[in-house]
Amino acid sequence: MSSLPSIQEFNQLEIDDKFKIVDQLFESCDTLKDYIKDTLTKNFQSYKQLIEIVRILLLSLVNSKDETRVNKIIAAHPRLGEPKVNLSEHSSNEQRSIDDPETVAKLRELNDKYEATFPGLRYVVFVNGRNRNEIINNMEYRIKRNNIEQEKIDAIESICDIAIDRLK
Repeated sequence: MSSLPSIQEFNQLEIDDKFKIVDQLFESCDTLKDYIKDTLTKNFQSYKQLIEIVRILLLSLVNSKDETRVNKIIAAHPRLGEPKVNLSEHSSNEQRSIDDPETVAKLRELNDKYEATFPGLRYVVFVNGRNRNEIINNMEYRIKRNNIEQEKIDAIESICDIAIDRLK
């Protein structure tokens, strides 16, 4: 990841340059950028503040029941354990620990099951620092829980937690 400009510099950037930073923090998603475009015209005290404001906006989007936009934002994240083709640098680094063939096969099976249970969504979880079994157990739990509204909330929370981790 290229280093981020200071938040003061970010506040002065044109919107297209701000979008490039947003793409570093979140997965690139035109729907997300369109949704937060007006928010990006404000001044922020820190990138963490920006991410937390995005979190609030996205959670309110979930509450609005705008399924199309919510699903597009969540689906911008890559499938967990998929071959490392066309992944962002961040996603590739974050998924590095889950690339043994047995785990990849199990995750492929769980991704299919998850997406059949929650059409239009993609399983998103904060991976960094979690072992394979924790991830698989979480995925199985969320499939079994079978609560699409909670899934959307969990995915948005994870997306923002991942963005905060990317600040590091």
